[in-house]
Amino acid sequence: MKFNLLHTDQNSKARAGLIDTDHGQIETPIFMPVGTAGTVKAVHQRELVNDIKAQIILGNTYHLFLRPGLEVIESAGGLHKFNGWDKPILTDSGGFQVYSLAHRRKMNNDGVEFASHIDGSKHLFTPEKVMDIQRSIGADIIMAFDECTPYPCEYEAAKKSMELTHRWLKRCIQQFDSTPAKYNFSQALFPIVQGSTYRDLRKESATFISEQNRDGNAIGGLSVGEPIEMMYELTDLVTDILPKDKPRYLMGVGTPANILEGISLGIDMFDCVLPTRNARHGLLFTRQGIINMRNEKWKKDHSILDIQGTAFVDQQYSKAYLRHLFQSEELLGGMIASIHNLAFYLDLVKEARIKIIEGTFYSWKKNIVPDLERRL
Repeated sequence: MKFNLLHTDQNSKARAGLIDTDHGQIETPIFMPVGTAGTVKAVHQRELVNDIKAQIILGNTYHLFLRPGLEVIESAGGLHKFNGWDKPILTDSGGFQVYSLAHRRKMNNDGVEFASHIDGSKHLFTPEKVMDIQRSIGADIIMAFDECTPYPCEYEAAKKSMELTHRWLKRCIQQFDSTPAKYNFSQALFPIVQGSTYRDLRKESATFISEQNRDGNAIGGLSVGEPIEMMYELTDLVTDILPKDKPRYLMGVGTPANILEGISLGIDMFDCVLPTRNARHGLLFTRQGIINMRNEKWKKDHSILDIQGTAFVDQQYSKAYLRHLFQSEELLGGMIASIHNLAFYLDLVKEARIKIIEGTFYSWKKNIVPDLERRL
């Protein structure tokens, strides 16, 4: 994997770059649709390419390991062949899922033993095993195995967790560097900065991660309930430390406004379930604000659902029709809304990239953010 930094905004830390992988190029800043179990919920691959313009999607180690399992994925020749997606894939290590299963796991220095949420079967994730699993899945970018702390978190617990994450990272690197890729294309390993909401821990972790000199770096443990301004403050702190010549990935973030603020703080890559999860509940993102499609006000609104004034999917769907689908609990409603929200996110980061290159990002972002957060 190679990263070329092409432009930096004069009034912020916003960057425009280009990531080269064996499955294609990724123009940054970029939003990555979440395909936890090998699929972006309610969206076909052709729609990801043609309507949404996705350049990279995510898979999840924990979920794919449990179902369909490595035997199935390996027999297909890796996740790209299994799900028919021929562009880059990033896999989350499963650390966050293990964190969220507190009542089902036991953790020690070696790794984490957990019970499957599907059938209760017991499994052990170690840093070495997580590297091997992601090798087998066949992602272009794989994440180090880390421990994600909750918010709030006591200082000593956050420090102990960060130190464990660093020890695990060393083991991840050793295993990754000593094993080949399975499917004749290269893979990159991204470490993850932790440290909860403590500035000194975040500095220490960002410095340690930077010293590992991997192809890219991620910031984890944020967007877990802490105040938004604290998330921005810590992101700003960490991006001052992480190397400028490597892509920076802020995990699990966020709303359209969060993403633009993150870009202004020097983040290159984002992912979040929000656009598809909100879509399934009838919440749509637009340049004018957030629409709740179940509201009565859209009942006779026959204007076309659009993204920045340009209708998508052949101008087929009005707000009134989409509201009808949600009121009738038709599956098509969630499908259309999911495509819309993801297309909106990808269009937003595409325009941000253009503004960075033009040198107008800072003023554009300042003007657009209040509209993005408005409830219509």
